[in-house]
Amino acid sequence: MHRDTPRVVIVGAGIAGITMAVNLRNQLHHDNFIIYEKAGSIGGTWRENTYPGCGSDVPGHWYCLSTEPNPFWKNLYITQPEIRAYWDEIYRKYDLASRTVLNTRVNLVEWDEENGVHNLTIEDVISWSVVIQAVGFFTTPMYPDIPGKEKFTGPVWHSSQWRHDVDLKGMTVGVVGNGCSATQFMPVIAAEPTTRVVNFCRTPQWIAMRVNYHYPVWAKWAFAHVPFLMYAYRCYMMITGDLLWNIFLANSSLSTLFKKILTWYMRRTAPAKYHDNLIPTYPPGCKRLVLDSNYLAALHQPNVDLHWAGIQEIVEDGIVLKTGEKVSLDAIIFGTGFYLAKRDVVFRGIGGHTLNNYFESEGGYYGTLFPGFPNLFTIVGPNSASAHASLIFIIETQVNYILKLMKPIINGQAKSLEVTQQATTHYNTWIQKRMASTIFLSCFSYYRGDNRTGAKNVSTFPGMISLYWWITRKPRWNDFKVVGGEQWFYQRRKVALMNYALAGLMVSVVGYNFSMLWKLVPGLKERLLSGLT
Repeated sequence: MHRDTPRVVIVGAGIAGITMAVNLRNQLHHDNFIIYEKAGSIGGTWRENTYPGCGSDVPGHWYCLSTEPNPFWKNLYITQPEIRAYWDEIYRKYDLASRTVLNTRVNLVEWDEENGVHNLTIEDVISWSVVIQAVGFFTTPMYPDIPGKEKFTGPVWHSSQWRHDVDLKGMTVGVVGNGCSATQFMPVIAAEPTTRVVNFCRTPQWIAMRVNYHYPVWAKWAFAHVPFLMYAYRCYMMITGDLLWNIFLANSSLSTLFKKILTWYMRRTAPAKYHDNLIPTYPPGCKRLVLDSNYLAALHQPNVDLHWAGIQEIVEDGIVLKTGEKVSLDAIIFGTGFYLAKRDVVFRGIGGHTLNNYFESEGGYYGTLFPGFPNLFTIVGPNSASAHASLIFIIETQVNYILKLMKPIINGQAKSLEVTQQATTHYNTWIQKRMASTIFLSCFSYYRGDNRTGAKNVSTFPGMISLYWWITRKPRWNDFKVVGGEQWFYQRRKVALMNYALAGLMVSVVGYNFSMLWKLVPGLKERLLSGLT
């Protein structure tokens, strides 16, 4: 690596970290970076989650990099092995292994104000100019607060830590949770008739029909060989998907229609005895919408049961419900989601302040920066995820925005950059004002952070992803404090003011010429007015 250029460290080798590394090379032609990954391989969420039936609920052609499309996806919705293979290939293509340190956990990232660098604590303390926080949302498993989990004598695990060594044939398996993960793996394990599955649910979920189809050979050939076809197909997915944003607006007619469609589908597909418990009363989209992976159909099977009474405690050989009934079990699987704000890494900025509670308190700036943390850029931070679209699009949008902010640092025109408190407060006021007109606060969900009951949605962006792209398409440099680049910053403002002045002058000249033409050309006014009538 070139020691005379700013050193960049990327924490995490998941989708966000790989995307950042690829674009550092492609867009900024910067090679002085390193990726630290705590695990022994790359892939993040798609490395950790290997449960049966695991896959994306976003179509594959939209769940990949815009610069690295894959014409050979087998189906509309892609599986975990396919996703993992896709990112492994990108990792190899760009030779990122030469810039990655595996099995290395970053414990502390601390800003050194005197020297203008971040000190990373691993085993030793290493200084870096810029830090990219690419630690994803879905990395730390969440277990519900149920007493007695340690008493159970059988195998217990979270869906993100699947026990492939446990054969579930002939066993009675308790599945806690009914969100996206649980509804994917439950039909798969229930397909074995000797396995009895007991699903313990607390809150009903809106479940939508998933229409999956296999791409024929001719379609894959066309995607690979017809210019712009795959790009057009991806754009179609984005536009139609983004238009669904209106279902998240409170009291919208589209939300009402959507609720009727989902209710019809769930009543048609699920057993009648479960209808009253299965169908939610809160508006669709308040929690993450679940696409049906044959979960509702599996409820008809004789080896599948649902319990809604609530769990009192876990005992040595099963689960005791709040009704006092005990359900004997051989294994327990938690499909109960992840912590959002909890991070393995401690980030400490100016004055010793940490990021630990920032997600659930004030929030960040564009979900990317935080006041008091110079040269620290976060991918998929507070209020930057989408409830209706591809997270890859959000990641690419943020990466492009971060690269614009990093460019003066990489080029040596500035030493550090920090968003102001005023700009952050203004942005979050705007976010919460928009959030007030949505349905996101109509129920308790992980969108509200790790305690699920906070007063704010800390996860999703309250708008179309096209709006998020628009507001991040170029930096508002007046929202930042720049150190070591005051001359560069002054020149940017000078050029901007000159451009504004030139635009104003052109408007004035055009207006003046038109007014003179209006006066000098005989009959022009009358002819124009008669043309309008």
